[in-house]
Amino acid sequence: MRGRARALRRVLATLSLTALAHMPLAAQASPLGSSGSDGKTALPGKDSGSDRPAPSRATVQAPNIVVILLDDVGFGAVSTFGGPAQTTALDSLAAEGLRYNRFHVTALCSPTRAALLSGRNDHAIGFGTVEEAASDDPGYNMIWPKSAASLADVLRRNGYSTSAFGKWHNTPHGEITPVGPFDRWPTGLGFEYFYGFMGGWDNH
Repeated sequence: MRGRARALRRVLATLSLTALAHMPLAAQASPLGSSGSDGKTALPGKDSGSDRPAPSRATVQAPNIVVILLDDVGFGAVSTFGGPAQTTALDSLAAEGLRYNRFHVTALCSPTRAALLSGRNDHAIGFGTVEEAASDDPGYNMIWPKSAASLADVLRRNGYSTSAFGKWHNTPHGEITPVGPFDRWPTGLGFEYFYGFMGGWDNH
């Protein structure tokens, strides 16, 4: 009796394998592609279509965005905002764009730049003072947190090309080395291109 049961199991296994071997290719699981709802097997790079999300692109109507931050210049110094210094290039730029006149500076370069680029209070992202005076006190460690996106990163993720030029002064002093780390350099905070100097001053 046991011998007959073993023989029957062998016959059933053979029939199952034979049936599987004669199934249409589209009905079998294939490591080369996936079966679509129409029963056709899609091969990679051939007729499978694209499952890759489309890259973000700024719309044709998207404005150009230029942010200019001048150190050690009072709010009313330039003619663009009613000051005595005639700045015709800035005036022409402002005439074609928007003027914001309620930005509160921090009277120091690193904190002002951090606040402007993050949209947050300078202490909230660790820039309560200039980069060289970093400490372990809350709000003064000069370490830009991952939780605070920069303006450049937001624009880059929405299809803009981003670049920064000139003085940076917002990277911890110990990270300004040829081997990084680079995640708090301009190119690690959303700028695709940077041409300038990392510290607060340089020899020109």
